[in-house]
Amino acid sequence: MERYGFREISPMMLENAMQKIGKEWMLITARDEKNHRVNAMTASWGSLGVLWGKNICICFVRPQRHTYGLMEAEERLSIAFLTEDYRSALRLCGSKSGRDTDKLAEAGLSSVEIDGVPVIREADTVLLCRKLYADDLNKACFLDTALLSHYAAEDYHRFYVLEIEKAYRKETE
Repeated sequence: MERYGFREISPMMLENAMQKIGKEWMLITARDEKNHRVNAMTASWGSLGVLWGKNICICFVRPQRHTYGLMEAEERLSIAFLTEDYRSALRLCGSKSGRDTDKLAEAGLSSVEIDGVPVIREADTVLLCRKLYADDLNKACFLDTALLSHYAAEDYHRFYVLEIEKAYRKETE
């Protein structure tokens, strides 16, 4: 089966999640059936770890984001990590909505499918994921109320716990 230059790795081989997500950022990638394309949203809030005996990724999406609806509709999606060469593409995917534009084309990115899941072809590392759990952050549950400053519009993120079904890294020559 074609893997587009990716080789499967163990999720245990993933580097420092704080660096990968918080500094380098990730793309949450899902199919947009309505517009017959793939959409990717840049995210810098999340984590990688183990929960319920499964390797997981947790990501956060605000309800007004186009990706929110796509994540609600899809059972499987992917997470992509790109090299610094793609910083401008990551910025674009974090600042524009895919609701009215093909962000991938505009950012100079493309998608392919691996095991029926859309992935970013230019990614250095991709995670094929399946949703396990979703819930909304609740204002009443914030123990440190200073964090509420992130929610002036009270548009609390939905968080998704995703099982990492497979991880892939770009082959190097």
